Amino acid sequence: MNCISTKRKEQILSALVEGCSIRSVERMTNTHRDTIMRLLVRVGKGCQHLLNDNVKNFHCNVMQVDEIWTFVKKKEKKLTSNEKINSDYGDQYVFVALDADTKLIPLFTVGKRDPLTTHRFIKELHKKLGGNGRIQLTTDGFTPYITAVENIFGADIDYAQLVKIYSSENPGPGRYAPPRVSELVFKRINGTPNERHISTSYVERQNLTMRMQMRRFTRLTNAFSKKLENLKAALALHFAHYNFMRIHGSLRVTPAMQAKITDHIWTWKELLAYEVN
Repeated sequence: MNCISTKRKEQILSALVEGCSIRSVERMTNTHRDTIMRLLVRVGKGCQHLLNDNVKNFHCNVMQVDEIWTFVKKKEKKLTSNEKINSDYGDQYVFVALDADTKLIPLFTVGKRDPLTTHRFIKELHKKLGGNGRIQLTTDGFTPYITAVENIFGADIDYAQLVKIYSSENPGPGRYAPPRVSELVFKRINGTPNERHISTSYVERQNLTMRMQMRRFTRLTNAFSKKLENLKAALALHFAHYNFMRIHGSLRVTPAMQAKITDHIWTWKELLAYEVN
């Protein structure tokens, strides 16, 4: 790994965060795919440290939360009985929190879509918001959120759920079409949430960005994660780049700058300083 120049590392990482596949990066940079994967894991682990060290105790008023589906090795229904024992395989959900004002992503958690992962995610979010004061939170209608938010935030939060009612459509034989949203239902769970801010639009748009910028999230292709470690590394790299290096289209600065976590656009050199040896 030490034989790779900093310039080539920057070329590889730049291609990865723009949605290129491992094999396409291999062809473009003349670097073996195993070397690319090792670099991704090392830098991804460093990016997780970067996020842990720098994205905390920021000011937030309105937080949106959502989950995005992906899978590791095989989809859940394709797993054998022995493979189902290993929670690293099969369907995985990425829980994402987004500050609606600064567009900052303070936290993501990977795991099964179950009460255990939900509780762990909300607990980490509460820790990230230490000393912030009362916030408004909006989630989808996933039931475990209610218990997790109640147990961790107590009454010190304005919390609402946005439930989407879908209507099925017949796209015709051999075609794929996502379900259409036919109705939105607002549910006040705790406190007095402002109806104007009961929304998950920004975090759902971030889900689209994830599918566009990480090849392993692209639907209806043969791209997927072979290991959970690789998935987590790709996510950490994506969110570190998104928060600190990528200028947001509507903000004209990076989300970290908007949140006053940093005062400049980070360079690859700064990010690579966190690379795990």
